[in-house]
Amino acid sequence: MTAASPTTARPAPALKRRRSTRSAGETAIKILLATAAVVSVVTTTGIVIALLRDTIKFFGEVGIGEYLFGTEWAPLAGGGQQSFGVVPLVYDTLYLTAVGLLLAVPLGLGSAIYLSEYASARARRLLKPAVEVLAGIPTIVFGFFALTFVGPELLKGVLKVDVGTFSALSAGLVLGILVLPTIATVADDALSAVPVSLREGAFGLGASRMQVSLRVVFPAALSGIVAALVLGASRAIGETVIILVAGGAVANLTGDPREPMQSMAAFIAQTAQADISTQGTEYLTIFAVGTTLFVITLLLNLISIRFVRKYRQVYE
Repeated sequence: MTAASPTTARPAPALKRRRSTRSAGETAIKILLATAAVVSVVTTTGIVIALLRDTIKFFGEVGIGEYLFGTEWAPLAGGGQQSFGVVPLVYDTLYLTAVGLLLAVPLGLGSAIYLSEYASARARRLLKPAVEVLAGIPTIVFGFFALTFVGPELLKGVLKVDVGTFSALSAGLVLGILVLPTIATVADDALSAVPVSLREGAFGLGASRMQVSLRVVFPAALSGIVAALVLGASRAIGETVIILVAGGAVANLTGDPREPMQSMAAFIAQTAQADISTQGTEYLTIFAVGTTLFVITLLLNLISIRFVRKYRQVYE
């Protein structure tokens, strides 16, 4: 009988993987990111529950048809003259947003195209932070700027437009200035992410810089540009202070931008400061209007996601 060799008689050493510092750090980062995602979802769910709970109470006192299709909005009127038709409030919100986007979209996209396609590296380093500074200015400053300069000095004094102290035009124009850096920055990032090879190929075929910018780079970055526009629109729809200060406190069904208007967010802020009972229907309108604003913003984002996915598949 042969004796076992020392090699075969010795037991195999156990293979143990030592956890590196890098691996532990990555695990900690994953846990932190997962926690942030869970907190975001829980917070959103809590907001929705808080809105729906009091919105259901509101519709227990006011008919859904009266709220959704009524054309008179006076929830704080006394003497039994209250009316809860939200159509004027929704109309004013979309109208003010449209006025703001009429200014912000061409200026924002123009700024983005210039920064990504025309500006030198030095000019880009100077101009892009200057545009982004607008996003850091408090909205109350924009509100007083609209109230004390844009309305009386620019519109009434220089352009001779007959506007009052409060008007949709002055509030909407300053609202456009507010969302301009959002559109410009996001659109610039989308344009800059287009591969240089697309530009070089177009230049090689004899295209001018304008043709390359508008016919090659712009379509290739369309998904990001749509995202920039939707982000700007969502920001404008939810803006409160500018409309509260310069837009007026009247919900109007009018096409005249010289008239005062009130957005949904401005109504919520104004009513929350009013001396009303927390048990009354007037107080519950805050949550009904908040739910309506939430649904409008959600629908806008769902439409934009569909758009972005559609065009992203084409240009990937």
